[in-house]
Amino acid sequence: MLIFFFTSLIALSNAQALTILIDPGHGGEDDGAKAKTIGRVPEELIREKDIALSISKKIYDKLQAKNYTVFLTRSFDRTVSLPERAAIAEKTKADLFISVHINSSPESGAVGFETYYLDNHNDVAIKKVEKTENVQMKGDEVVVQQILVDLVVEQTVSTSKPLAQNIHSEIKNSVGRKYGIPSRGIKPGLFFVLALSKRPGVLLEVGFISTQKERVRMMDPKFQDDYASAVVRGIESFLKSRQQHKPRIKTKKRH
Repeated sequence: MLIFFFTSLIALSNAQALTILIDPGHGGEDDGAKAKTIGRVPEELIREKDIALSISKKIYDKLQAKNYTVFLTRSFDRTVSLPERAAIAEKTKADLFISVHINSSPESGAVGFETYYLDNHNDVAIKKVEKTENVQMKGDEVVVQQILVDLVVEQTVSTSKPLAQNIHSEIKNSVGRKYGIPSRGIKPGLFFVLALSKRPGVLLEVGFISTQKERVRMMDPKFQDDYASAVVRGIESFLKSRQQHKPRIKTKKRH
Protein backbone atom coordinates (compact mmCIF):
# COMPACT_ATOMS: atom_id res chain seq x y z
CA MET A 1 0.00 0.00 0.00
CA LEU A 2 1.33 3.39 -0.99
CA ILE A 3 0.06 6.40 0.90
CA PHE A 4 0.90 9.93 -0.24
CA PHE A 5 0.27 12.97 1.92
CA PHE A 6 0.02 16.36 0.27
CA THR A 7 0.49 19.81 1.68
CA SER A 8 -2.40 22.23 1.97
CA LEU A 9 -3.18 24.16 -1.18
CA ILE A 10 -2.08 27.37 0.41
CA ALA A 11 -3.94 29.78 2.59
CA LEU A 12 -2.49 33.18 2.03
CA SER A 13 -4.08 35.49 4.55
CA ASN A 14 -0.60 35.65 6.04
CA ALA A 15 1.77 35.02 3.14
CA GLN A 16 4.92 35.42 5.23
CA ALA A 17 3.83 32.38 7.26
CA LEU A 18 4.53 30.21 4.22
CA THR A 19 7.66 28.13 3.90
CA ILE A 20 9.48 28.28 0.57
CA LEU A 21 12.13 25.74 -0.42
CA ILE A 22 14.72 26.79 -3.01
CA ASP A 23 16.40 23.90 -4.83
CA PRO A 24 19.70 24.59 -6.64
CA GLY A 25 19.92 21.90 -9.31
CA HIS A 26 22.61 19.20 -9.27
CA GLY A 27 25.67 19.60 -6.99
CA GLY A 28 28.65 17.64 -5.71
CA GLU A 29 29.50 14.77 -8.04
CA ASP A 30 26.75 15.90 -10.41
CA ASP A 31 27.93 18.95 -12.39
CA GLY A 32 24.78 19.21 -14.46
CA ALA A 33 25.30 20.87 -17.84
CA LYS A 34 28.75 22.32 -18.44
CA ALA A 35 30.82 24.15 -21.02
CA LYS A 36 34.26 25.67 -21.38
CA THR A 37 34.90 29.37 -21.74
CA ILE A 38 36.01 30.60 -25.14
CA GLY A 39 38.87 33.04 -25.59
CA ARG A 40 40.32 32.64 -22.10
CA VAL A 41 43.67 31.18 -21.18
CA PRO A 42 43.58 28.92 -19.31
CA GLU A 43 40.15 27.66 -20.26
CA GLU A 44 37.62 27.62 -17.44
CA LEU A 45 34.95 24.95 -17.01
CA ILE A 46 31.58 26.55 -16.31
CA ARG A 47 29.16 24.23 -14.51
CA GLU A 48 25.40 24.35 -14.09
CA LYS A 49 25.61 23.39 -10.43
CA ASP A 50 27.65 26.51 -9.60
CA ILE A 51 25.45 29.03 -11.41
CA ALA A 52 22.28 27.43 -10.06
CA LEU A 53 23.62 27.63 -6.51
CA SER A 54 24.65 31.27 -6.85
CA ILE A 55 21.24 32.34 -8.18
CA SER A 56 19.41 30.21 -5.60
CA LYS A 57 21.32 31.85 -2.76
CA LYS A 58 20.31 35.27 -4.05
CA ILE A 59 16.65 34.22 -4.18
CA TYR A 60 17.01 32.84 -0.65
CA ASP A 61 18.55 36.08 0.66
CA LYS A 62 15.89 38.27 -0.94
CA LEU A 63 13.02 36.19 0.44
CA GLN A 64 14.59 36.12 3.88
CA ALA A 65 14.90 39.90 3.79
CA LYS A 66 11.13 40.01 3.29
CA ASN A 67 10.60 37.81 6.37
CA TYR A 68 9.60 34.64 4.55
CA THR A 69 10.63 31.29 5.99
CA VAL A 70 13.07 29.97 3.40
CA PHE A 71 15.29 26.91 3.08
CA LEU A 72 17.82 25.64 0.53
CA THR A 73 18.18 21.98 -0.44
CA ARG A 74 21.91 22.70 -0.51
CA SER A 75 23.90 25.78 0.47
CA PHE A 76 27.25 24.59 -0.87
CA ASP A 77 28.61 22.19 -3.47
CA ARG A 78 27.39 18.79 -2.31
CA THR A 79 25.59 15.83 -3.82
CA VAL A 80 21.86 15.73 -3.05
CA SER A 81 19.81 12.91 -4.60
CA LEU A 82 16.24 13.43 -5.78
CA PRO A 83 14.82 11.44 -2.82
CA GLU A 84 16.96 13.54 -0.46
CA ARG A 85 15.54 16.74 -1.95
CA ALA A 86 12.06 15.34 -1.40
CA ALA A 87 12.92 14.48 2.20
CA ILE A 88 14.06 18.07 2.77
CA ALA A 89 10.71 19.29 1.43
CA GLU A 90 8.96 17.04 3.97
CA LYS A 91 11.22 18.01 6.85
CA THR A 92 10.87 21.75 6.24
CA LYS A 93 7.11 21.43 5.57
CA ALA A 94 7.59 23.54 2.47
CA ASP A 95 4.53 25.12 0.87
CA LEU A 96 6.28 26.05 -2.38
CA PHE A 97 9.21 24.40 -4.17
CA ILE A 98 11.40 26.41 -6.57
CA SER A 99 14.05 24.42 -8.47
CA VAL A 100 16.74 26.39 -10.34
CA HIS A 101 18.50 24.90 -13.37
CA ILE A 102 20.59 25.96 -16.35
CA ASN A 103 19.71 24.75 -19.84
CA SER A 104 21.91 23.21 -22.52
CA SER A 105 21.36 22.33 -26.15
CA PRO A 106 23.28 20.79 -29.06
CA GLU A 107 21.55 23.43 -31.17
CA SER A 108 23.99 26.20 -32.05
CA GLY A 109 23.08 29.56 -30.53
CA ALA A 110 20.11 28.37 -28.45
CA VAL A 111 18.93 31.23 -26.23
CA GLY A 112 16.14 32.10 -23.82
CA PHE A 113 14.60 31.28 -20.48
CA GLU A 114 11.71 28.95 -19.75
CA THR A 115 9.60 27.94 -16.79
CA TYR A 116 8.19 24.47 -16.11
CA TYR A 117 5.43 23.24 -13.84
CA LEU A 118 4.70 19.59 -13.15
CA ASP A 119 2.29 17.98 -15.59
CA ASN A 120 2.44 14.69 -17.46
CA HIS A 121 -0.04 15.41 -20.24
CA ASN A 122 2.35 16.81 -22.85
CA ASP A 123 4.43 14.23 -24.74
CA VAL A 124 6.91 16.72 -26.20
CA ALA A 125 7.69 18.26 -22.82
CA ILE A 126 7.94 14.86 -21.16
CA LYS A 127 10.44 13.54 -23.72
CA LYS A 128 12.57 16.65 -23.38
CA VAL A 129 12.61 16.46 -19.62
CA GLU A 130 13.21 12.72 -19.39
CA LYS A 131 16.43 13.19 -21.37
CA THR A 132 17.79 15.94 -19.15
CA GLU A 133 16.81 16.40 -15.54
CA ASN A 134 15.67 12.88 -14.64
CA VAL A 135 18.98 11.11 -15.19
CA GLN A 136 19.02 9.78 -11.61
CA MET A 137 15.83 7.79 -12.12
CA LYS A 138 16.30 4.25 -13.44
CA GLY A 139 14.29 1.12 -14.19
CA ASP A 140 11.53 0.27 -11.74
CA GLU A 141 12.03 3.61 -9.99
CA VAL A 142 10.65 5.36 -13.06
CA VAL A 143 7.49 3.22 -13.07
CA VAL A 144 6.84 3.88 -9.38
CA GLN A 145 7.44 7.59 -9.75
CA GLN A 146 5.15 7.82 -12.79
CA ILE A 147 2.36 6.51 -10.54
CA LEU A 148 3.30 9.18 -8.03
CA VAL A 149 3.29 11.86 -10.73
CA ASP A 150 -0.37 11.20 -11.57
CA LEU A 151 -1.31 11.75 -7.94
CA VAL A 152 0.83 14.83 -7.43
CA VAL A 153 -0.30 16.48 -10.67
CA GLU A 154 -3.93 16.10 -9.59
CA GLN A 155 -3.15 17.78 -6.28
CA THR A 156 -0.78 20.56 -7.35
CA VAL A 157 -1.28 21.64 -10.96
CA SER A 158 -3.95 24.22 -10.09
CA THR A 159 -1.36 25.94 -7.89
CA SER A 160 1.86 25.20 -9.76
CA LYS A 161 0.69 26.50 -13.13
CA PRO A 162 -0.31 30.00 -11.92
CA LEU A 163 2.89 30.12 -9.84
CA ALA A 164 4.85 29.43 -13.02
CA GLN A 165 2.85 32.05 -14.91
CA ASN A 166 3.51 34.75 -12.32
CA ILE A 167 7.23 34.05 -12.02
CA HIS A 168 7.72 33.76 -15.78
CA SER A 169 5.85 37.01 -16.40
CA GLU A 170 8.11 38.90 -14.00
CA ILE A 171 11.25 37.44 -15.58
CA LYS A 172 9.98 38.28 -19.07
CA ASN A 173 8.95 41.84 -18.24
CA SER A 174 12.12 42.75 -16.35
CA VAL A 175 15.12 40.54 -17.08
CA GLY A 176 13.93 39.61 -20.56
CA ARG A 177 13.45 43.22 -21.61
CA LYS A 178 16.55 44.59 -19.89
CA TYR A 179 18.91 42.01 -21.38
CA GLY A 180 17.07 41.32 -24.63
CA ILE A 181 16.50 37.65 -23.81
CA PRO A 182 13.64 35.82 -25.55
CA SER A 183 11.04 33.88 -23.60
CA ARG A 184 10.76 30.22 -24.50
CA GLY A 185 7.48 29.99 -22.66
CA ILE A 186 5.77 28.32 -19.73
CA LYS A 187 5.64 24.58 -20.21
CA PRO A 188 4.31 21.43 -18.56
CA GLY A 189 6.97 18.86 -17.84
CA LEU A 190 7.63 15.57 -16.12
CA PHE A 191 10.24 16.55 -13.53
CA PHE A 192 10.58 13.92 -10.84
CA VAL A 193 12.17 16.41 -8.46
CA LEU A 194 8.84 18.28 -8.49
CA ALA A 195 6.81 15.08 -8.20
CA LEU A 196 8.87 13.73 -5.33
CA SER A 197 8.59 17.00 -3.41
CA LYS A 198 4.78 16.57 -3.45
CA ARG A 199 4.51 20.36 -3.29
CA PRO A 200 3.25 23.01 -5.69
CA GLY A 201 6.38 24.12 -7.47
CA VAL A 202 8.21 25.16 -10.60
CA LEU A 203 11.48 24.41 -12.30
CA LEU A 204 13.29 27.40 -13.78
CA GLU A 205 15.65 27.11 -16.74
CA VAL A 206 17.62 30.37 -16.52
CA GLY A 207 19.43 30.21 -19.85
CA PHE A 208 21.73 28.12 -22.05
CA ILE A 209 25.18 27.29 -20.75
CA SER A 210 25.95 25.86 -24.19
CA THR A 211 25.72 29.33 -25.79
CA GLN A 212 28.67 31.64 -25.14
CA LYS A 213 26.78 34.92 -24.71
CA GLU A 214 24.25 33.35 -22.34
CA ARG A 215 26.99 31.58 -20.42
CA VAL A 216 28.87 34.85 -19.87
CA ARG A 217 25.68 36.67 -18.88
CA MET A 218 24.64 34.03 -16.35
CA MET A 219 28.03 34.28 -14.65
CA ASP A 220 27.53 38.03 -14.13
CA PRO A 221 26.54 38.77 -10.49
CA LYS A 222 24.39 41.71 -11.62
CA PHE A 223 22.38 39.49 -13.96
CA GLN A 224 22.02 36.89 -11.23
CA ASP A 225 20.74 39.54 -8.85
CA ASP A 226 18.24 40.86 -11.41
CA TYR A 227 17.00 37.34 -12.14
CA ALA A 228 16.62 36.53 -8.44
CA SER A 229 14.68 39.75 -7.86
CA ALA A 230 12.30 38.87 -10.70
CA VAL A 231 11.68 35.42 -9.22
CA VAL A 232 10.88 36.92 -5.83
CA ARG A 233 8.50 39.45 -7.38
CA GLY A 234 6.82 36.60 -9.25
CA ILE A 235 6.35 34.60 -6.07
CA GLU A 236 4.88 37.62 -4.30
CA SER A 237 2.60 38.38 -7.25
CA PHE A 238 1.35 34.80 -7.12
CA LEU A 239 0.80 34.96 -3.36
CA LYS A 240 -1.09 38.22 -3.65
CA SER A 241 -3.39 36.73 -6.29
CA ARG A 242 -4.20 33.81 -3.98
CA GLN A 243 -4.84 35.74 -0.79
CA GLN A 244 -8.58 35.19 -0.88
CA HIS A 245 -8.30 31.41 -1.29
CA LYS A 246 -9.16 29.20 1.65
CA PRO A 247 -6.96 26.21 2.53
CA ARG A 248 -7.93 22.75 1.45
CA ILE A 249 -6.08 19.76 2.84
CA LYS A 250 -6.24 16.62 0.77
CA THR A 251 -4.95 13.15 1.44
CA LYS A 252 -4.63 10.74 -1.42
CA LYS A 253 -4.36 6.98 -0.95
CA ARG A 254 -3.42 4.29 -3.39
CA HIS A 255 -3.88 0.62 -2.54
